Amino acid sequence: MKKTITVALLMIVSGALFAQEKEKDEKEERTFKENLFTGGSVTVGFSNNTFIIGGSPVLGYSLTNWADAGLVFNYTYTSYRDVYVYDDRLRQKVYGGGAFVRLYPVRFLFAQAQVEHNFIRQKYIPDPTSGAGNSTAKGDVSSFLVGGGYTSGRWGRGGGPFYYLSVMFDIAKGLNSPYTDAYGRIIPIVRGGFQIPLFQGSGGR
Repeated sequence: MKKTITVALLMIVSGALFAQEKEKDEKEERTFKENLFTGGSVTVGFSNNTFIIGGSPVLGYSLTNWADAGLVFNYTYTSYRDVYVYDDRLRQKVYGGGAFVRLYPVRFLFAQAQVEHNFIRQKYIPDPTSGAGNSTAKGDVSSFLVGGGYTSGRWGRGGGPFYYLSVMFDIAKGLNSPYTDAYGRIIPIVRGGFQIPLFQGSGGR
């Protein structure tokens, strides 16, 4: 797991450095704050025995006209059923954060990589016929999400707000990952959100 997270961080840093190097060739000069953006997304995921819903506000920086990076903060609620036996339940609350990089080969499509570390609180509810009581547990887990999506149009640094829709997958598949089902299978995570420039104005169109 540590190796996976290290590789992911190296990918994000390398992408950021490459983007900044390419940006040196561009004539437009911008201040730091003009490249800041905020926004967030709503997460939904489901399979036969799993349902996920959550929210993820972000604070980011536009590296170039085709690359963004930033920090993300997560809160996710997950409900599992038939975890160990038929008709048992597991309720899970997850909170944490991470970092991401997005690359835009064209204005309306992007690829994304994201590393996260989340803290978990669980409540296990046995099946009603067992006579057993509920139990609780807590822990933490790291994830490496990869995927891509569609945007309403990112017009370079300094462009206006836009919305996006993405599909992500946790390829790390860590134990207790909030992005796998009760059997450890990867769940496609559908996220819909928006990105809002903080100080860019309308340049770059």
